[in-house]
Amino acid sequence: MANVLVTGGAGFIGSHLVDALLREGHRVVVVDNLSNGKIENLNRQALFYQQSIQDEEMMERVFMLHHFDYVFHLAAQASVSVSVKEPVKDAMSNIVGSLVLLEKSVKYGVKKFIFSSTGGAIYGDDVPVPTNEEVCPKPVSPYGIAKRSVEMYLDFFKKEKGLDYVSLRYGNVYGPRQDPNGEAGVVAIFTSRMLKNEEVHIFGDGEYVRDYVYVSDVVEANLLSLKPEVSGIFNIATGVGTTVNQLFKMLAELTNYSKEPVYAEPRKGDLRKSILDCSKAEKLLGWKPKIDLKTGLALTLEFFKSGG
Repeated sequence: MANVLVTGGAGFIGSHLVDALLREGHRVVVVDNLSNGKIENLNRQALFYQQSIQDEEMMERVFMLHHFDYVFHLAAQASVSVSVKEPVKDAMSNIVGSLVLLEKSVKYGVKKFIFSSTGGAIYGDDVPVPTNEEVCPKPVSPYGIAKRSVEMYLDFFKKEKGLDYVSLRYGNVYGPRQDPNGEAGVVAIFTSRMLKNEEVHIFGDGEYVRDYVYVSDVVEANLLSLKPEVSGIFNIATGVGTTVNQLFKMLAELTNYSKEPVYAEPRKGDLRKSILDCSKAEKLLGWKPKIDLKTGLALTLEFFKSGG
């Protein structure tokens, strides 16, 4: 049993991770300002602080009180398009907030810092596909730049301060509890609108390719990151690319949706193609995805049908 901090623990991925950590018997503290997270996602067995990770004084108190063994850092400004429009806001949340946590982790003896990074926005477009971790990142959005910056800080804190870390570069994560009202979850947005028989908008020509990974697989990768021998950067996805048009068709069939999609202008900062090579995670983390896209979409649909 360990003392664990989960930032963003009332959010989509974070709340599933909190549930899993509690099932394994860990003592879990959640810090979330509820800008994206929802109180109804939060497991009541976790101790909850409604605070911003940028609040250095409050984070000092939280770390001093609980002396965490591990920190899972998922709190973030998660929209690429918002980062393009408001790069300062993005940097304050995703870089400055992360630095506050890193400094407190060193000061209070955290054993390992597990960071939720991005496997799409961090690499950019001009890279081999599928993309492995050896490829030099060329992020094209402030969101991707911020995630890469934090990874570089993680490397600095390990070399200079002795803080061990794992950075998990996710594909496009989807599943129950994803917010259909945001901009970052196309599966949730499409599913919600189809169930209401509303128009579904596709940005660009619909041939943008993404690597969709189910949330329970992402949670398992986080849990495996606790192993003492595991350290460094890992892609967490499926290695399978799916276009937005293909995704639309799959969800339309599952929901019996008959309308045609409405195509709109492409969004700035969106990558054309992102597929991740996850062989390093399989070899060193002992991880590989268990849920294929068809199964994952059906599970997600059941959640939204039940009023989720």
